[in-house]
Order: sequence, then C-alpha cells, then structure tokens
Amino acid sequence: MKCSNRLFVARKPMFVGSNAFLSSIKRRYGVKKAGFSGTLDPFACGVLIIAFGQYTKLFRFLKKSPKTYRATLWLGALSETLDIEGIKEIEEVAPFTKERIRDTLLSFKGNFTYTPPRFSAKKVAGVRAYDLARNDKEVVLPIITSEILDIRLLHYRHPFVTFEADVSEGTYIRSLGEAIAEKLACRGALSHLERLREGHFRFQQEKALNPLEYLDPPQNRYLGNPDDLTLGKKLRADSFETNAPGRYSVVFDQYFAIIEIEKSGKVNYLLNKVKLCSY
Repeated sequence: MKCSNRLFVARKPMFVGSNAFLSSIKRRYGVKKAGFSGTLDPFACGVLIIAFGQYTKLFRFLKKSPKTYRATLWLGALSETLDIEGIKEIEEVAPFTKERIRDTLLSFKGNFTYTPPRFSAKKVAGVRAYDLARNDKEVVLPIITSEILDIRLLHYRHPFVTFEADVSEGTYIRSLGEAIAEKLACRGALSHLERLREGHFRFQQEKALNPLEYLDPPQNRYLGNPDDLTLGKKLRADSFETNAPGRYSVVFDQYFAIIEIEKSGKVNYLLNKVKLCSY
C-alpha cells in the first residue's frame, strides 16, 4: 500500500492565497488530507511548508526558525495594507545616501516592538483582523515584540530598498518595512516580499523530506519492547535512554512517536505511530 504521508516545501506564487495554493497542490498530487504551515500574504511568494496525511500533525513540532525574507520597500507609497495591494497615494521622497539606508536597516537588529498590521490574519474576538478592516470595523491589536536577528541591504535604487532579514517566528515584515520608512521620515509599503526559508526548510523542487531531520524534539531511545509503542501502552520514564523532562521523538520499526516526559516521571504521548515513508 502506497504511503500517503509526505512533507515538502512548495513555492507559493504572488497574488495567490495560501489556501487557494494548497487546493491546487492537492489536485496536482491527488490527495485529500493536506495542510500548510505559516500563512503567506496573497501578494507574497516563497517557501510554504506542505504536509500530507499523518504528517499534517507535525507542524507544531518542526524547527521553523529563524525565517529569512527578501523584501523591497517602496519609499513614499501609502498603503492601508502596507503592501502594493492597497496603495492609495505615492509621494515624492528625496533620495538618501546608501550609507543612511544601510544604517537605518541595521538599527533594527535586536528586539522590534510594534503593532501588527490591521490587515493581518490575527484574530480579534474570534474574527480575523483583515475581515474587520475590510468592513471598516475597529481593529485593536496588542503590541508584540519580534527579534530581528540580522538585516542586510541588497540594493537601493531610489525609491526602492531591497533587503533581507532573518527574523523570529511570527514577525510581520510589512510592519518592519513601515517602521524603516518612518525612521527615514517618510511613508513606505512593500512592493515585493519573498520567504526564502523557515529554519532549514527551503525550496528544493518539492522534494519529499525526512521528517526526523526537521523535528524540534531531539531523538530518544526506548529501551523496552517496541510493541509497547506500537500498541500505545503506558510508558515509564526509566524505560528511555534519556529520562530528563522534555519532549522527544522516538523511532520504532517503520514508525515514530513524539512523547513528553514530565518532572514527575509521567510519560505522555503527543503523537503516536506516525508512519515513516521513503520515496
């Protein structure tokens, strides 16, 4: 029987919603159960982690940080959505020196505290912020802090600034672009945004990946009878090679499980009997 589990990276094109893109992937591969991690804005392109079958349960256990984005900031562009989909006005901005642009970008390294965009997938009382914004409803989002691990100027041809940034999970690059423009005392919106990688996930022509190489929980070894795991029996912490509290992945036969060892020594299954597929 053909294994239906698959983990891979697809490249979402511009101006296609992440859900619509997933639907096209499902049709192309002829699968029914599929999911993705890390929604990309419709105007954005790039890396989208896709999973089929049981692997759709793995997203919260994958190493997906840091993320790397390449963006082009249009200085002088006013947009409610902070990108080219919502541009309302463009003002002329005097050119800056390349050094001024580079120094401004570098000033954002470290903690970046800001309010997420009104047009975002964050929920306000159970409703997506972008749905409220599109209906001219009040959108009040809490201030968040992201980490800008590194930021690099790639190209500056006025009024367009192209840069790359390595950031923590959940960072809104549109908000970073807006903040960069504000520091230059002008408006700004992204004209291009591409996600290049999430952790070690990068586009490799939709090559099937071994999930064990991308799991965040380190591997542990069960010293007892593998049938205990196959049958989902109650486990003891002292039956593992490493019994310190934490989450672990455990491989047995052609399957793997993710377990959690509590301080009390209690062992919980977070996922069990996930089929390892080879392609």
